[in-house]
Amino acid sequence: MEKFKTFTGVVAGVDRANIDTDAIIPKEYLKSIKRTGFGAALFSDWRYNNDGSDNPSFVLNQPATKGAQVLVARNNFGCGSSREHAVWAVQQYGFNVVIAPSEGDTPAFADIFRGNCGKNGLLTIEMTAAQVDAIFQTLEKEPGVKATVDLEAQTVSVHAAGGDKVYSFSADPVLRNKLLNGLDDIAQTLQYEADIAAYESRHCA
Repeated sequence: MEKFKTFTGVVAGVDRANIDTDAIIPKEYLKSIKRTGFGAALFSDWRYNNDGSDNPSFVLNQPATKGAQVLVARNNFGCGSSREHAVWAVQQYGFNVVIAPSEGDTPAFADIFRGNCGKNGLLTIEMTAAQVDAIFQTLEKEPGVKATVDLEAQTVSVHAAGGDKVYSFSADPVLRNKLLNGLDDIAQTLQYEADIAAYESRHCA
């Protein structure tokens, strides 16, 4: 897994709550036995017309948001089935980060989706509803606005016309360490290889 680095990218907002994994990648795309090629299927029911042409009203088909790397949505993103393909589709489209708000008892992200993101190196950022509202307001005024995501400092800086708007977030420290160092679950375990070997020599002889 690659190390997560500070980057600046275009922000795209899908202003919907409860976006489930079937909306992220419909079930007809799950037949592939490969782990690649899912980016074109992301939000396909919304991105494409019935004849397969682009739906010009959908945000990812608009010129200002082409190549976006920061996705902003509403609460409970990634609910529904546990398909890991949903994370692959978001990531393979080109997104490095997904931002969503928690509201009351409703989480920013579904637990399984958030866990799958962490395992695949896709950063999920939970913000307040007010913070996400402010980002959407900026997107409405300035389509194609860019933001800098700094996981080390735990900030998202939206580079708006009137000056940068900086939003702080709190990442799980274990996940933050894994992403900053590019560690998947196996690599993280191998950090303790010497301790594991010593334990096995004592107890498995």
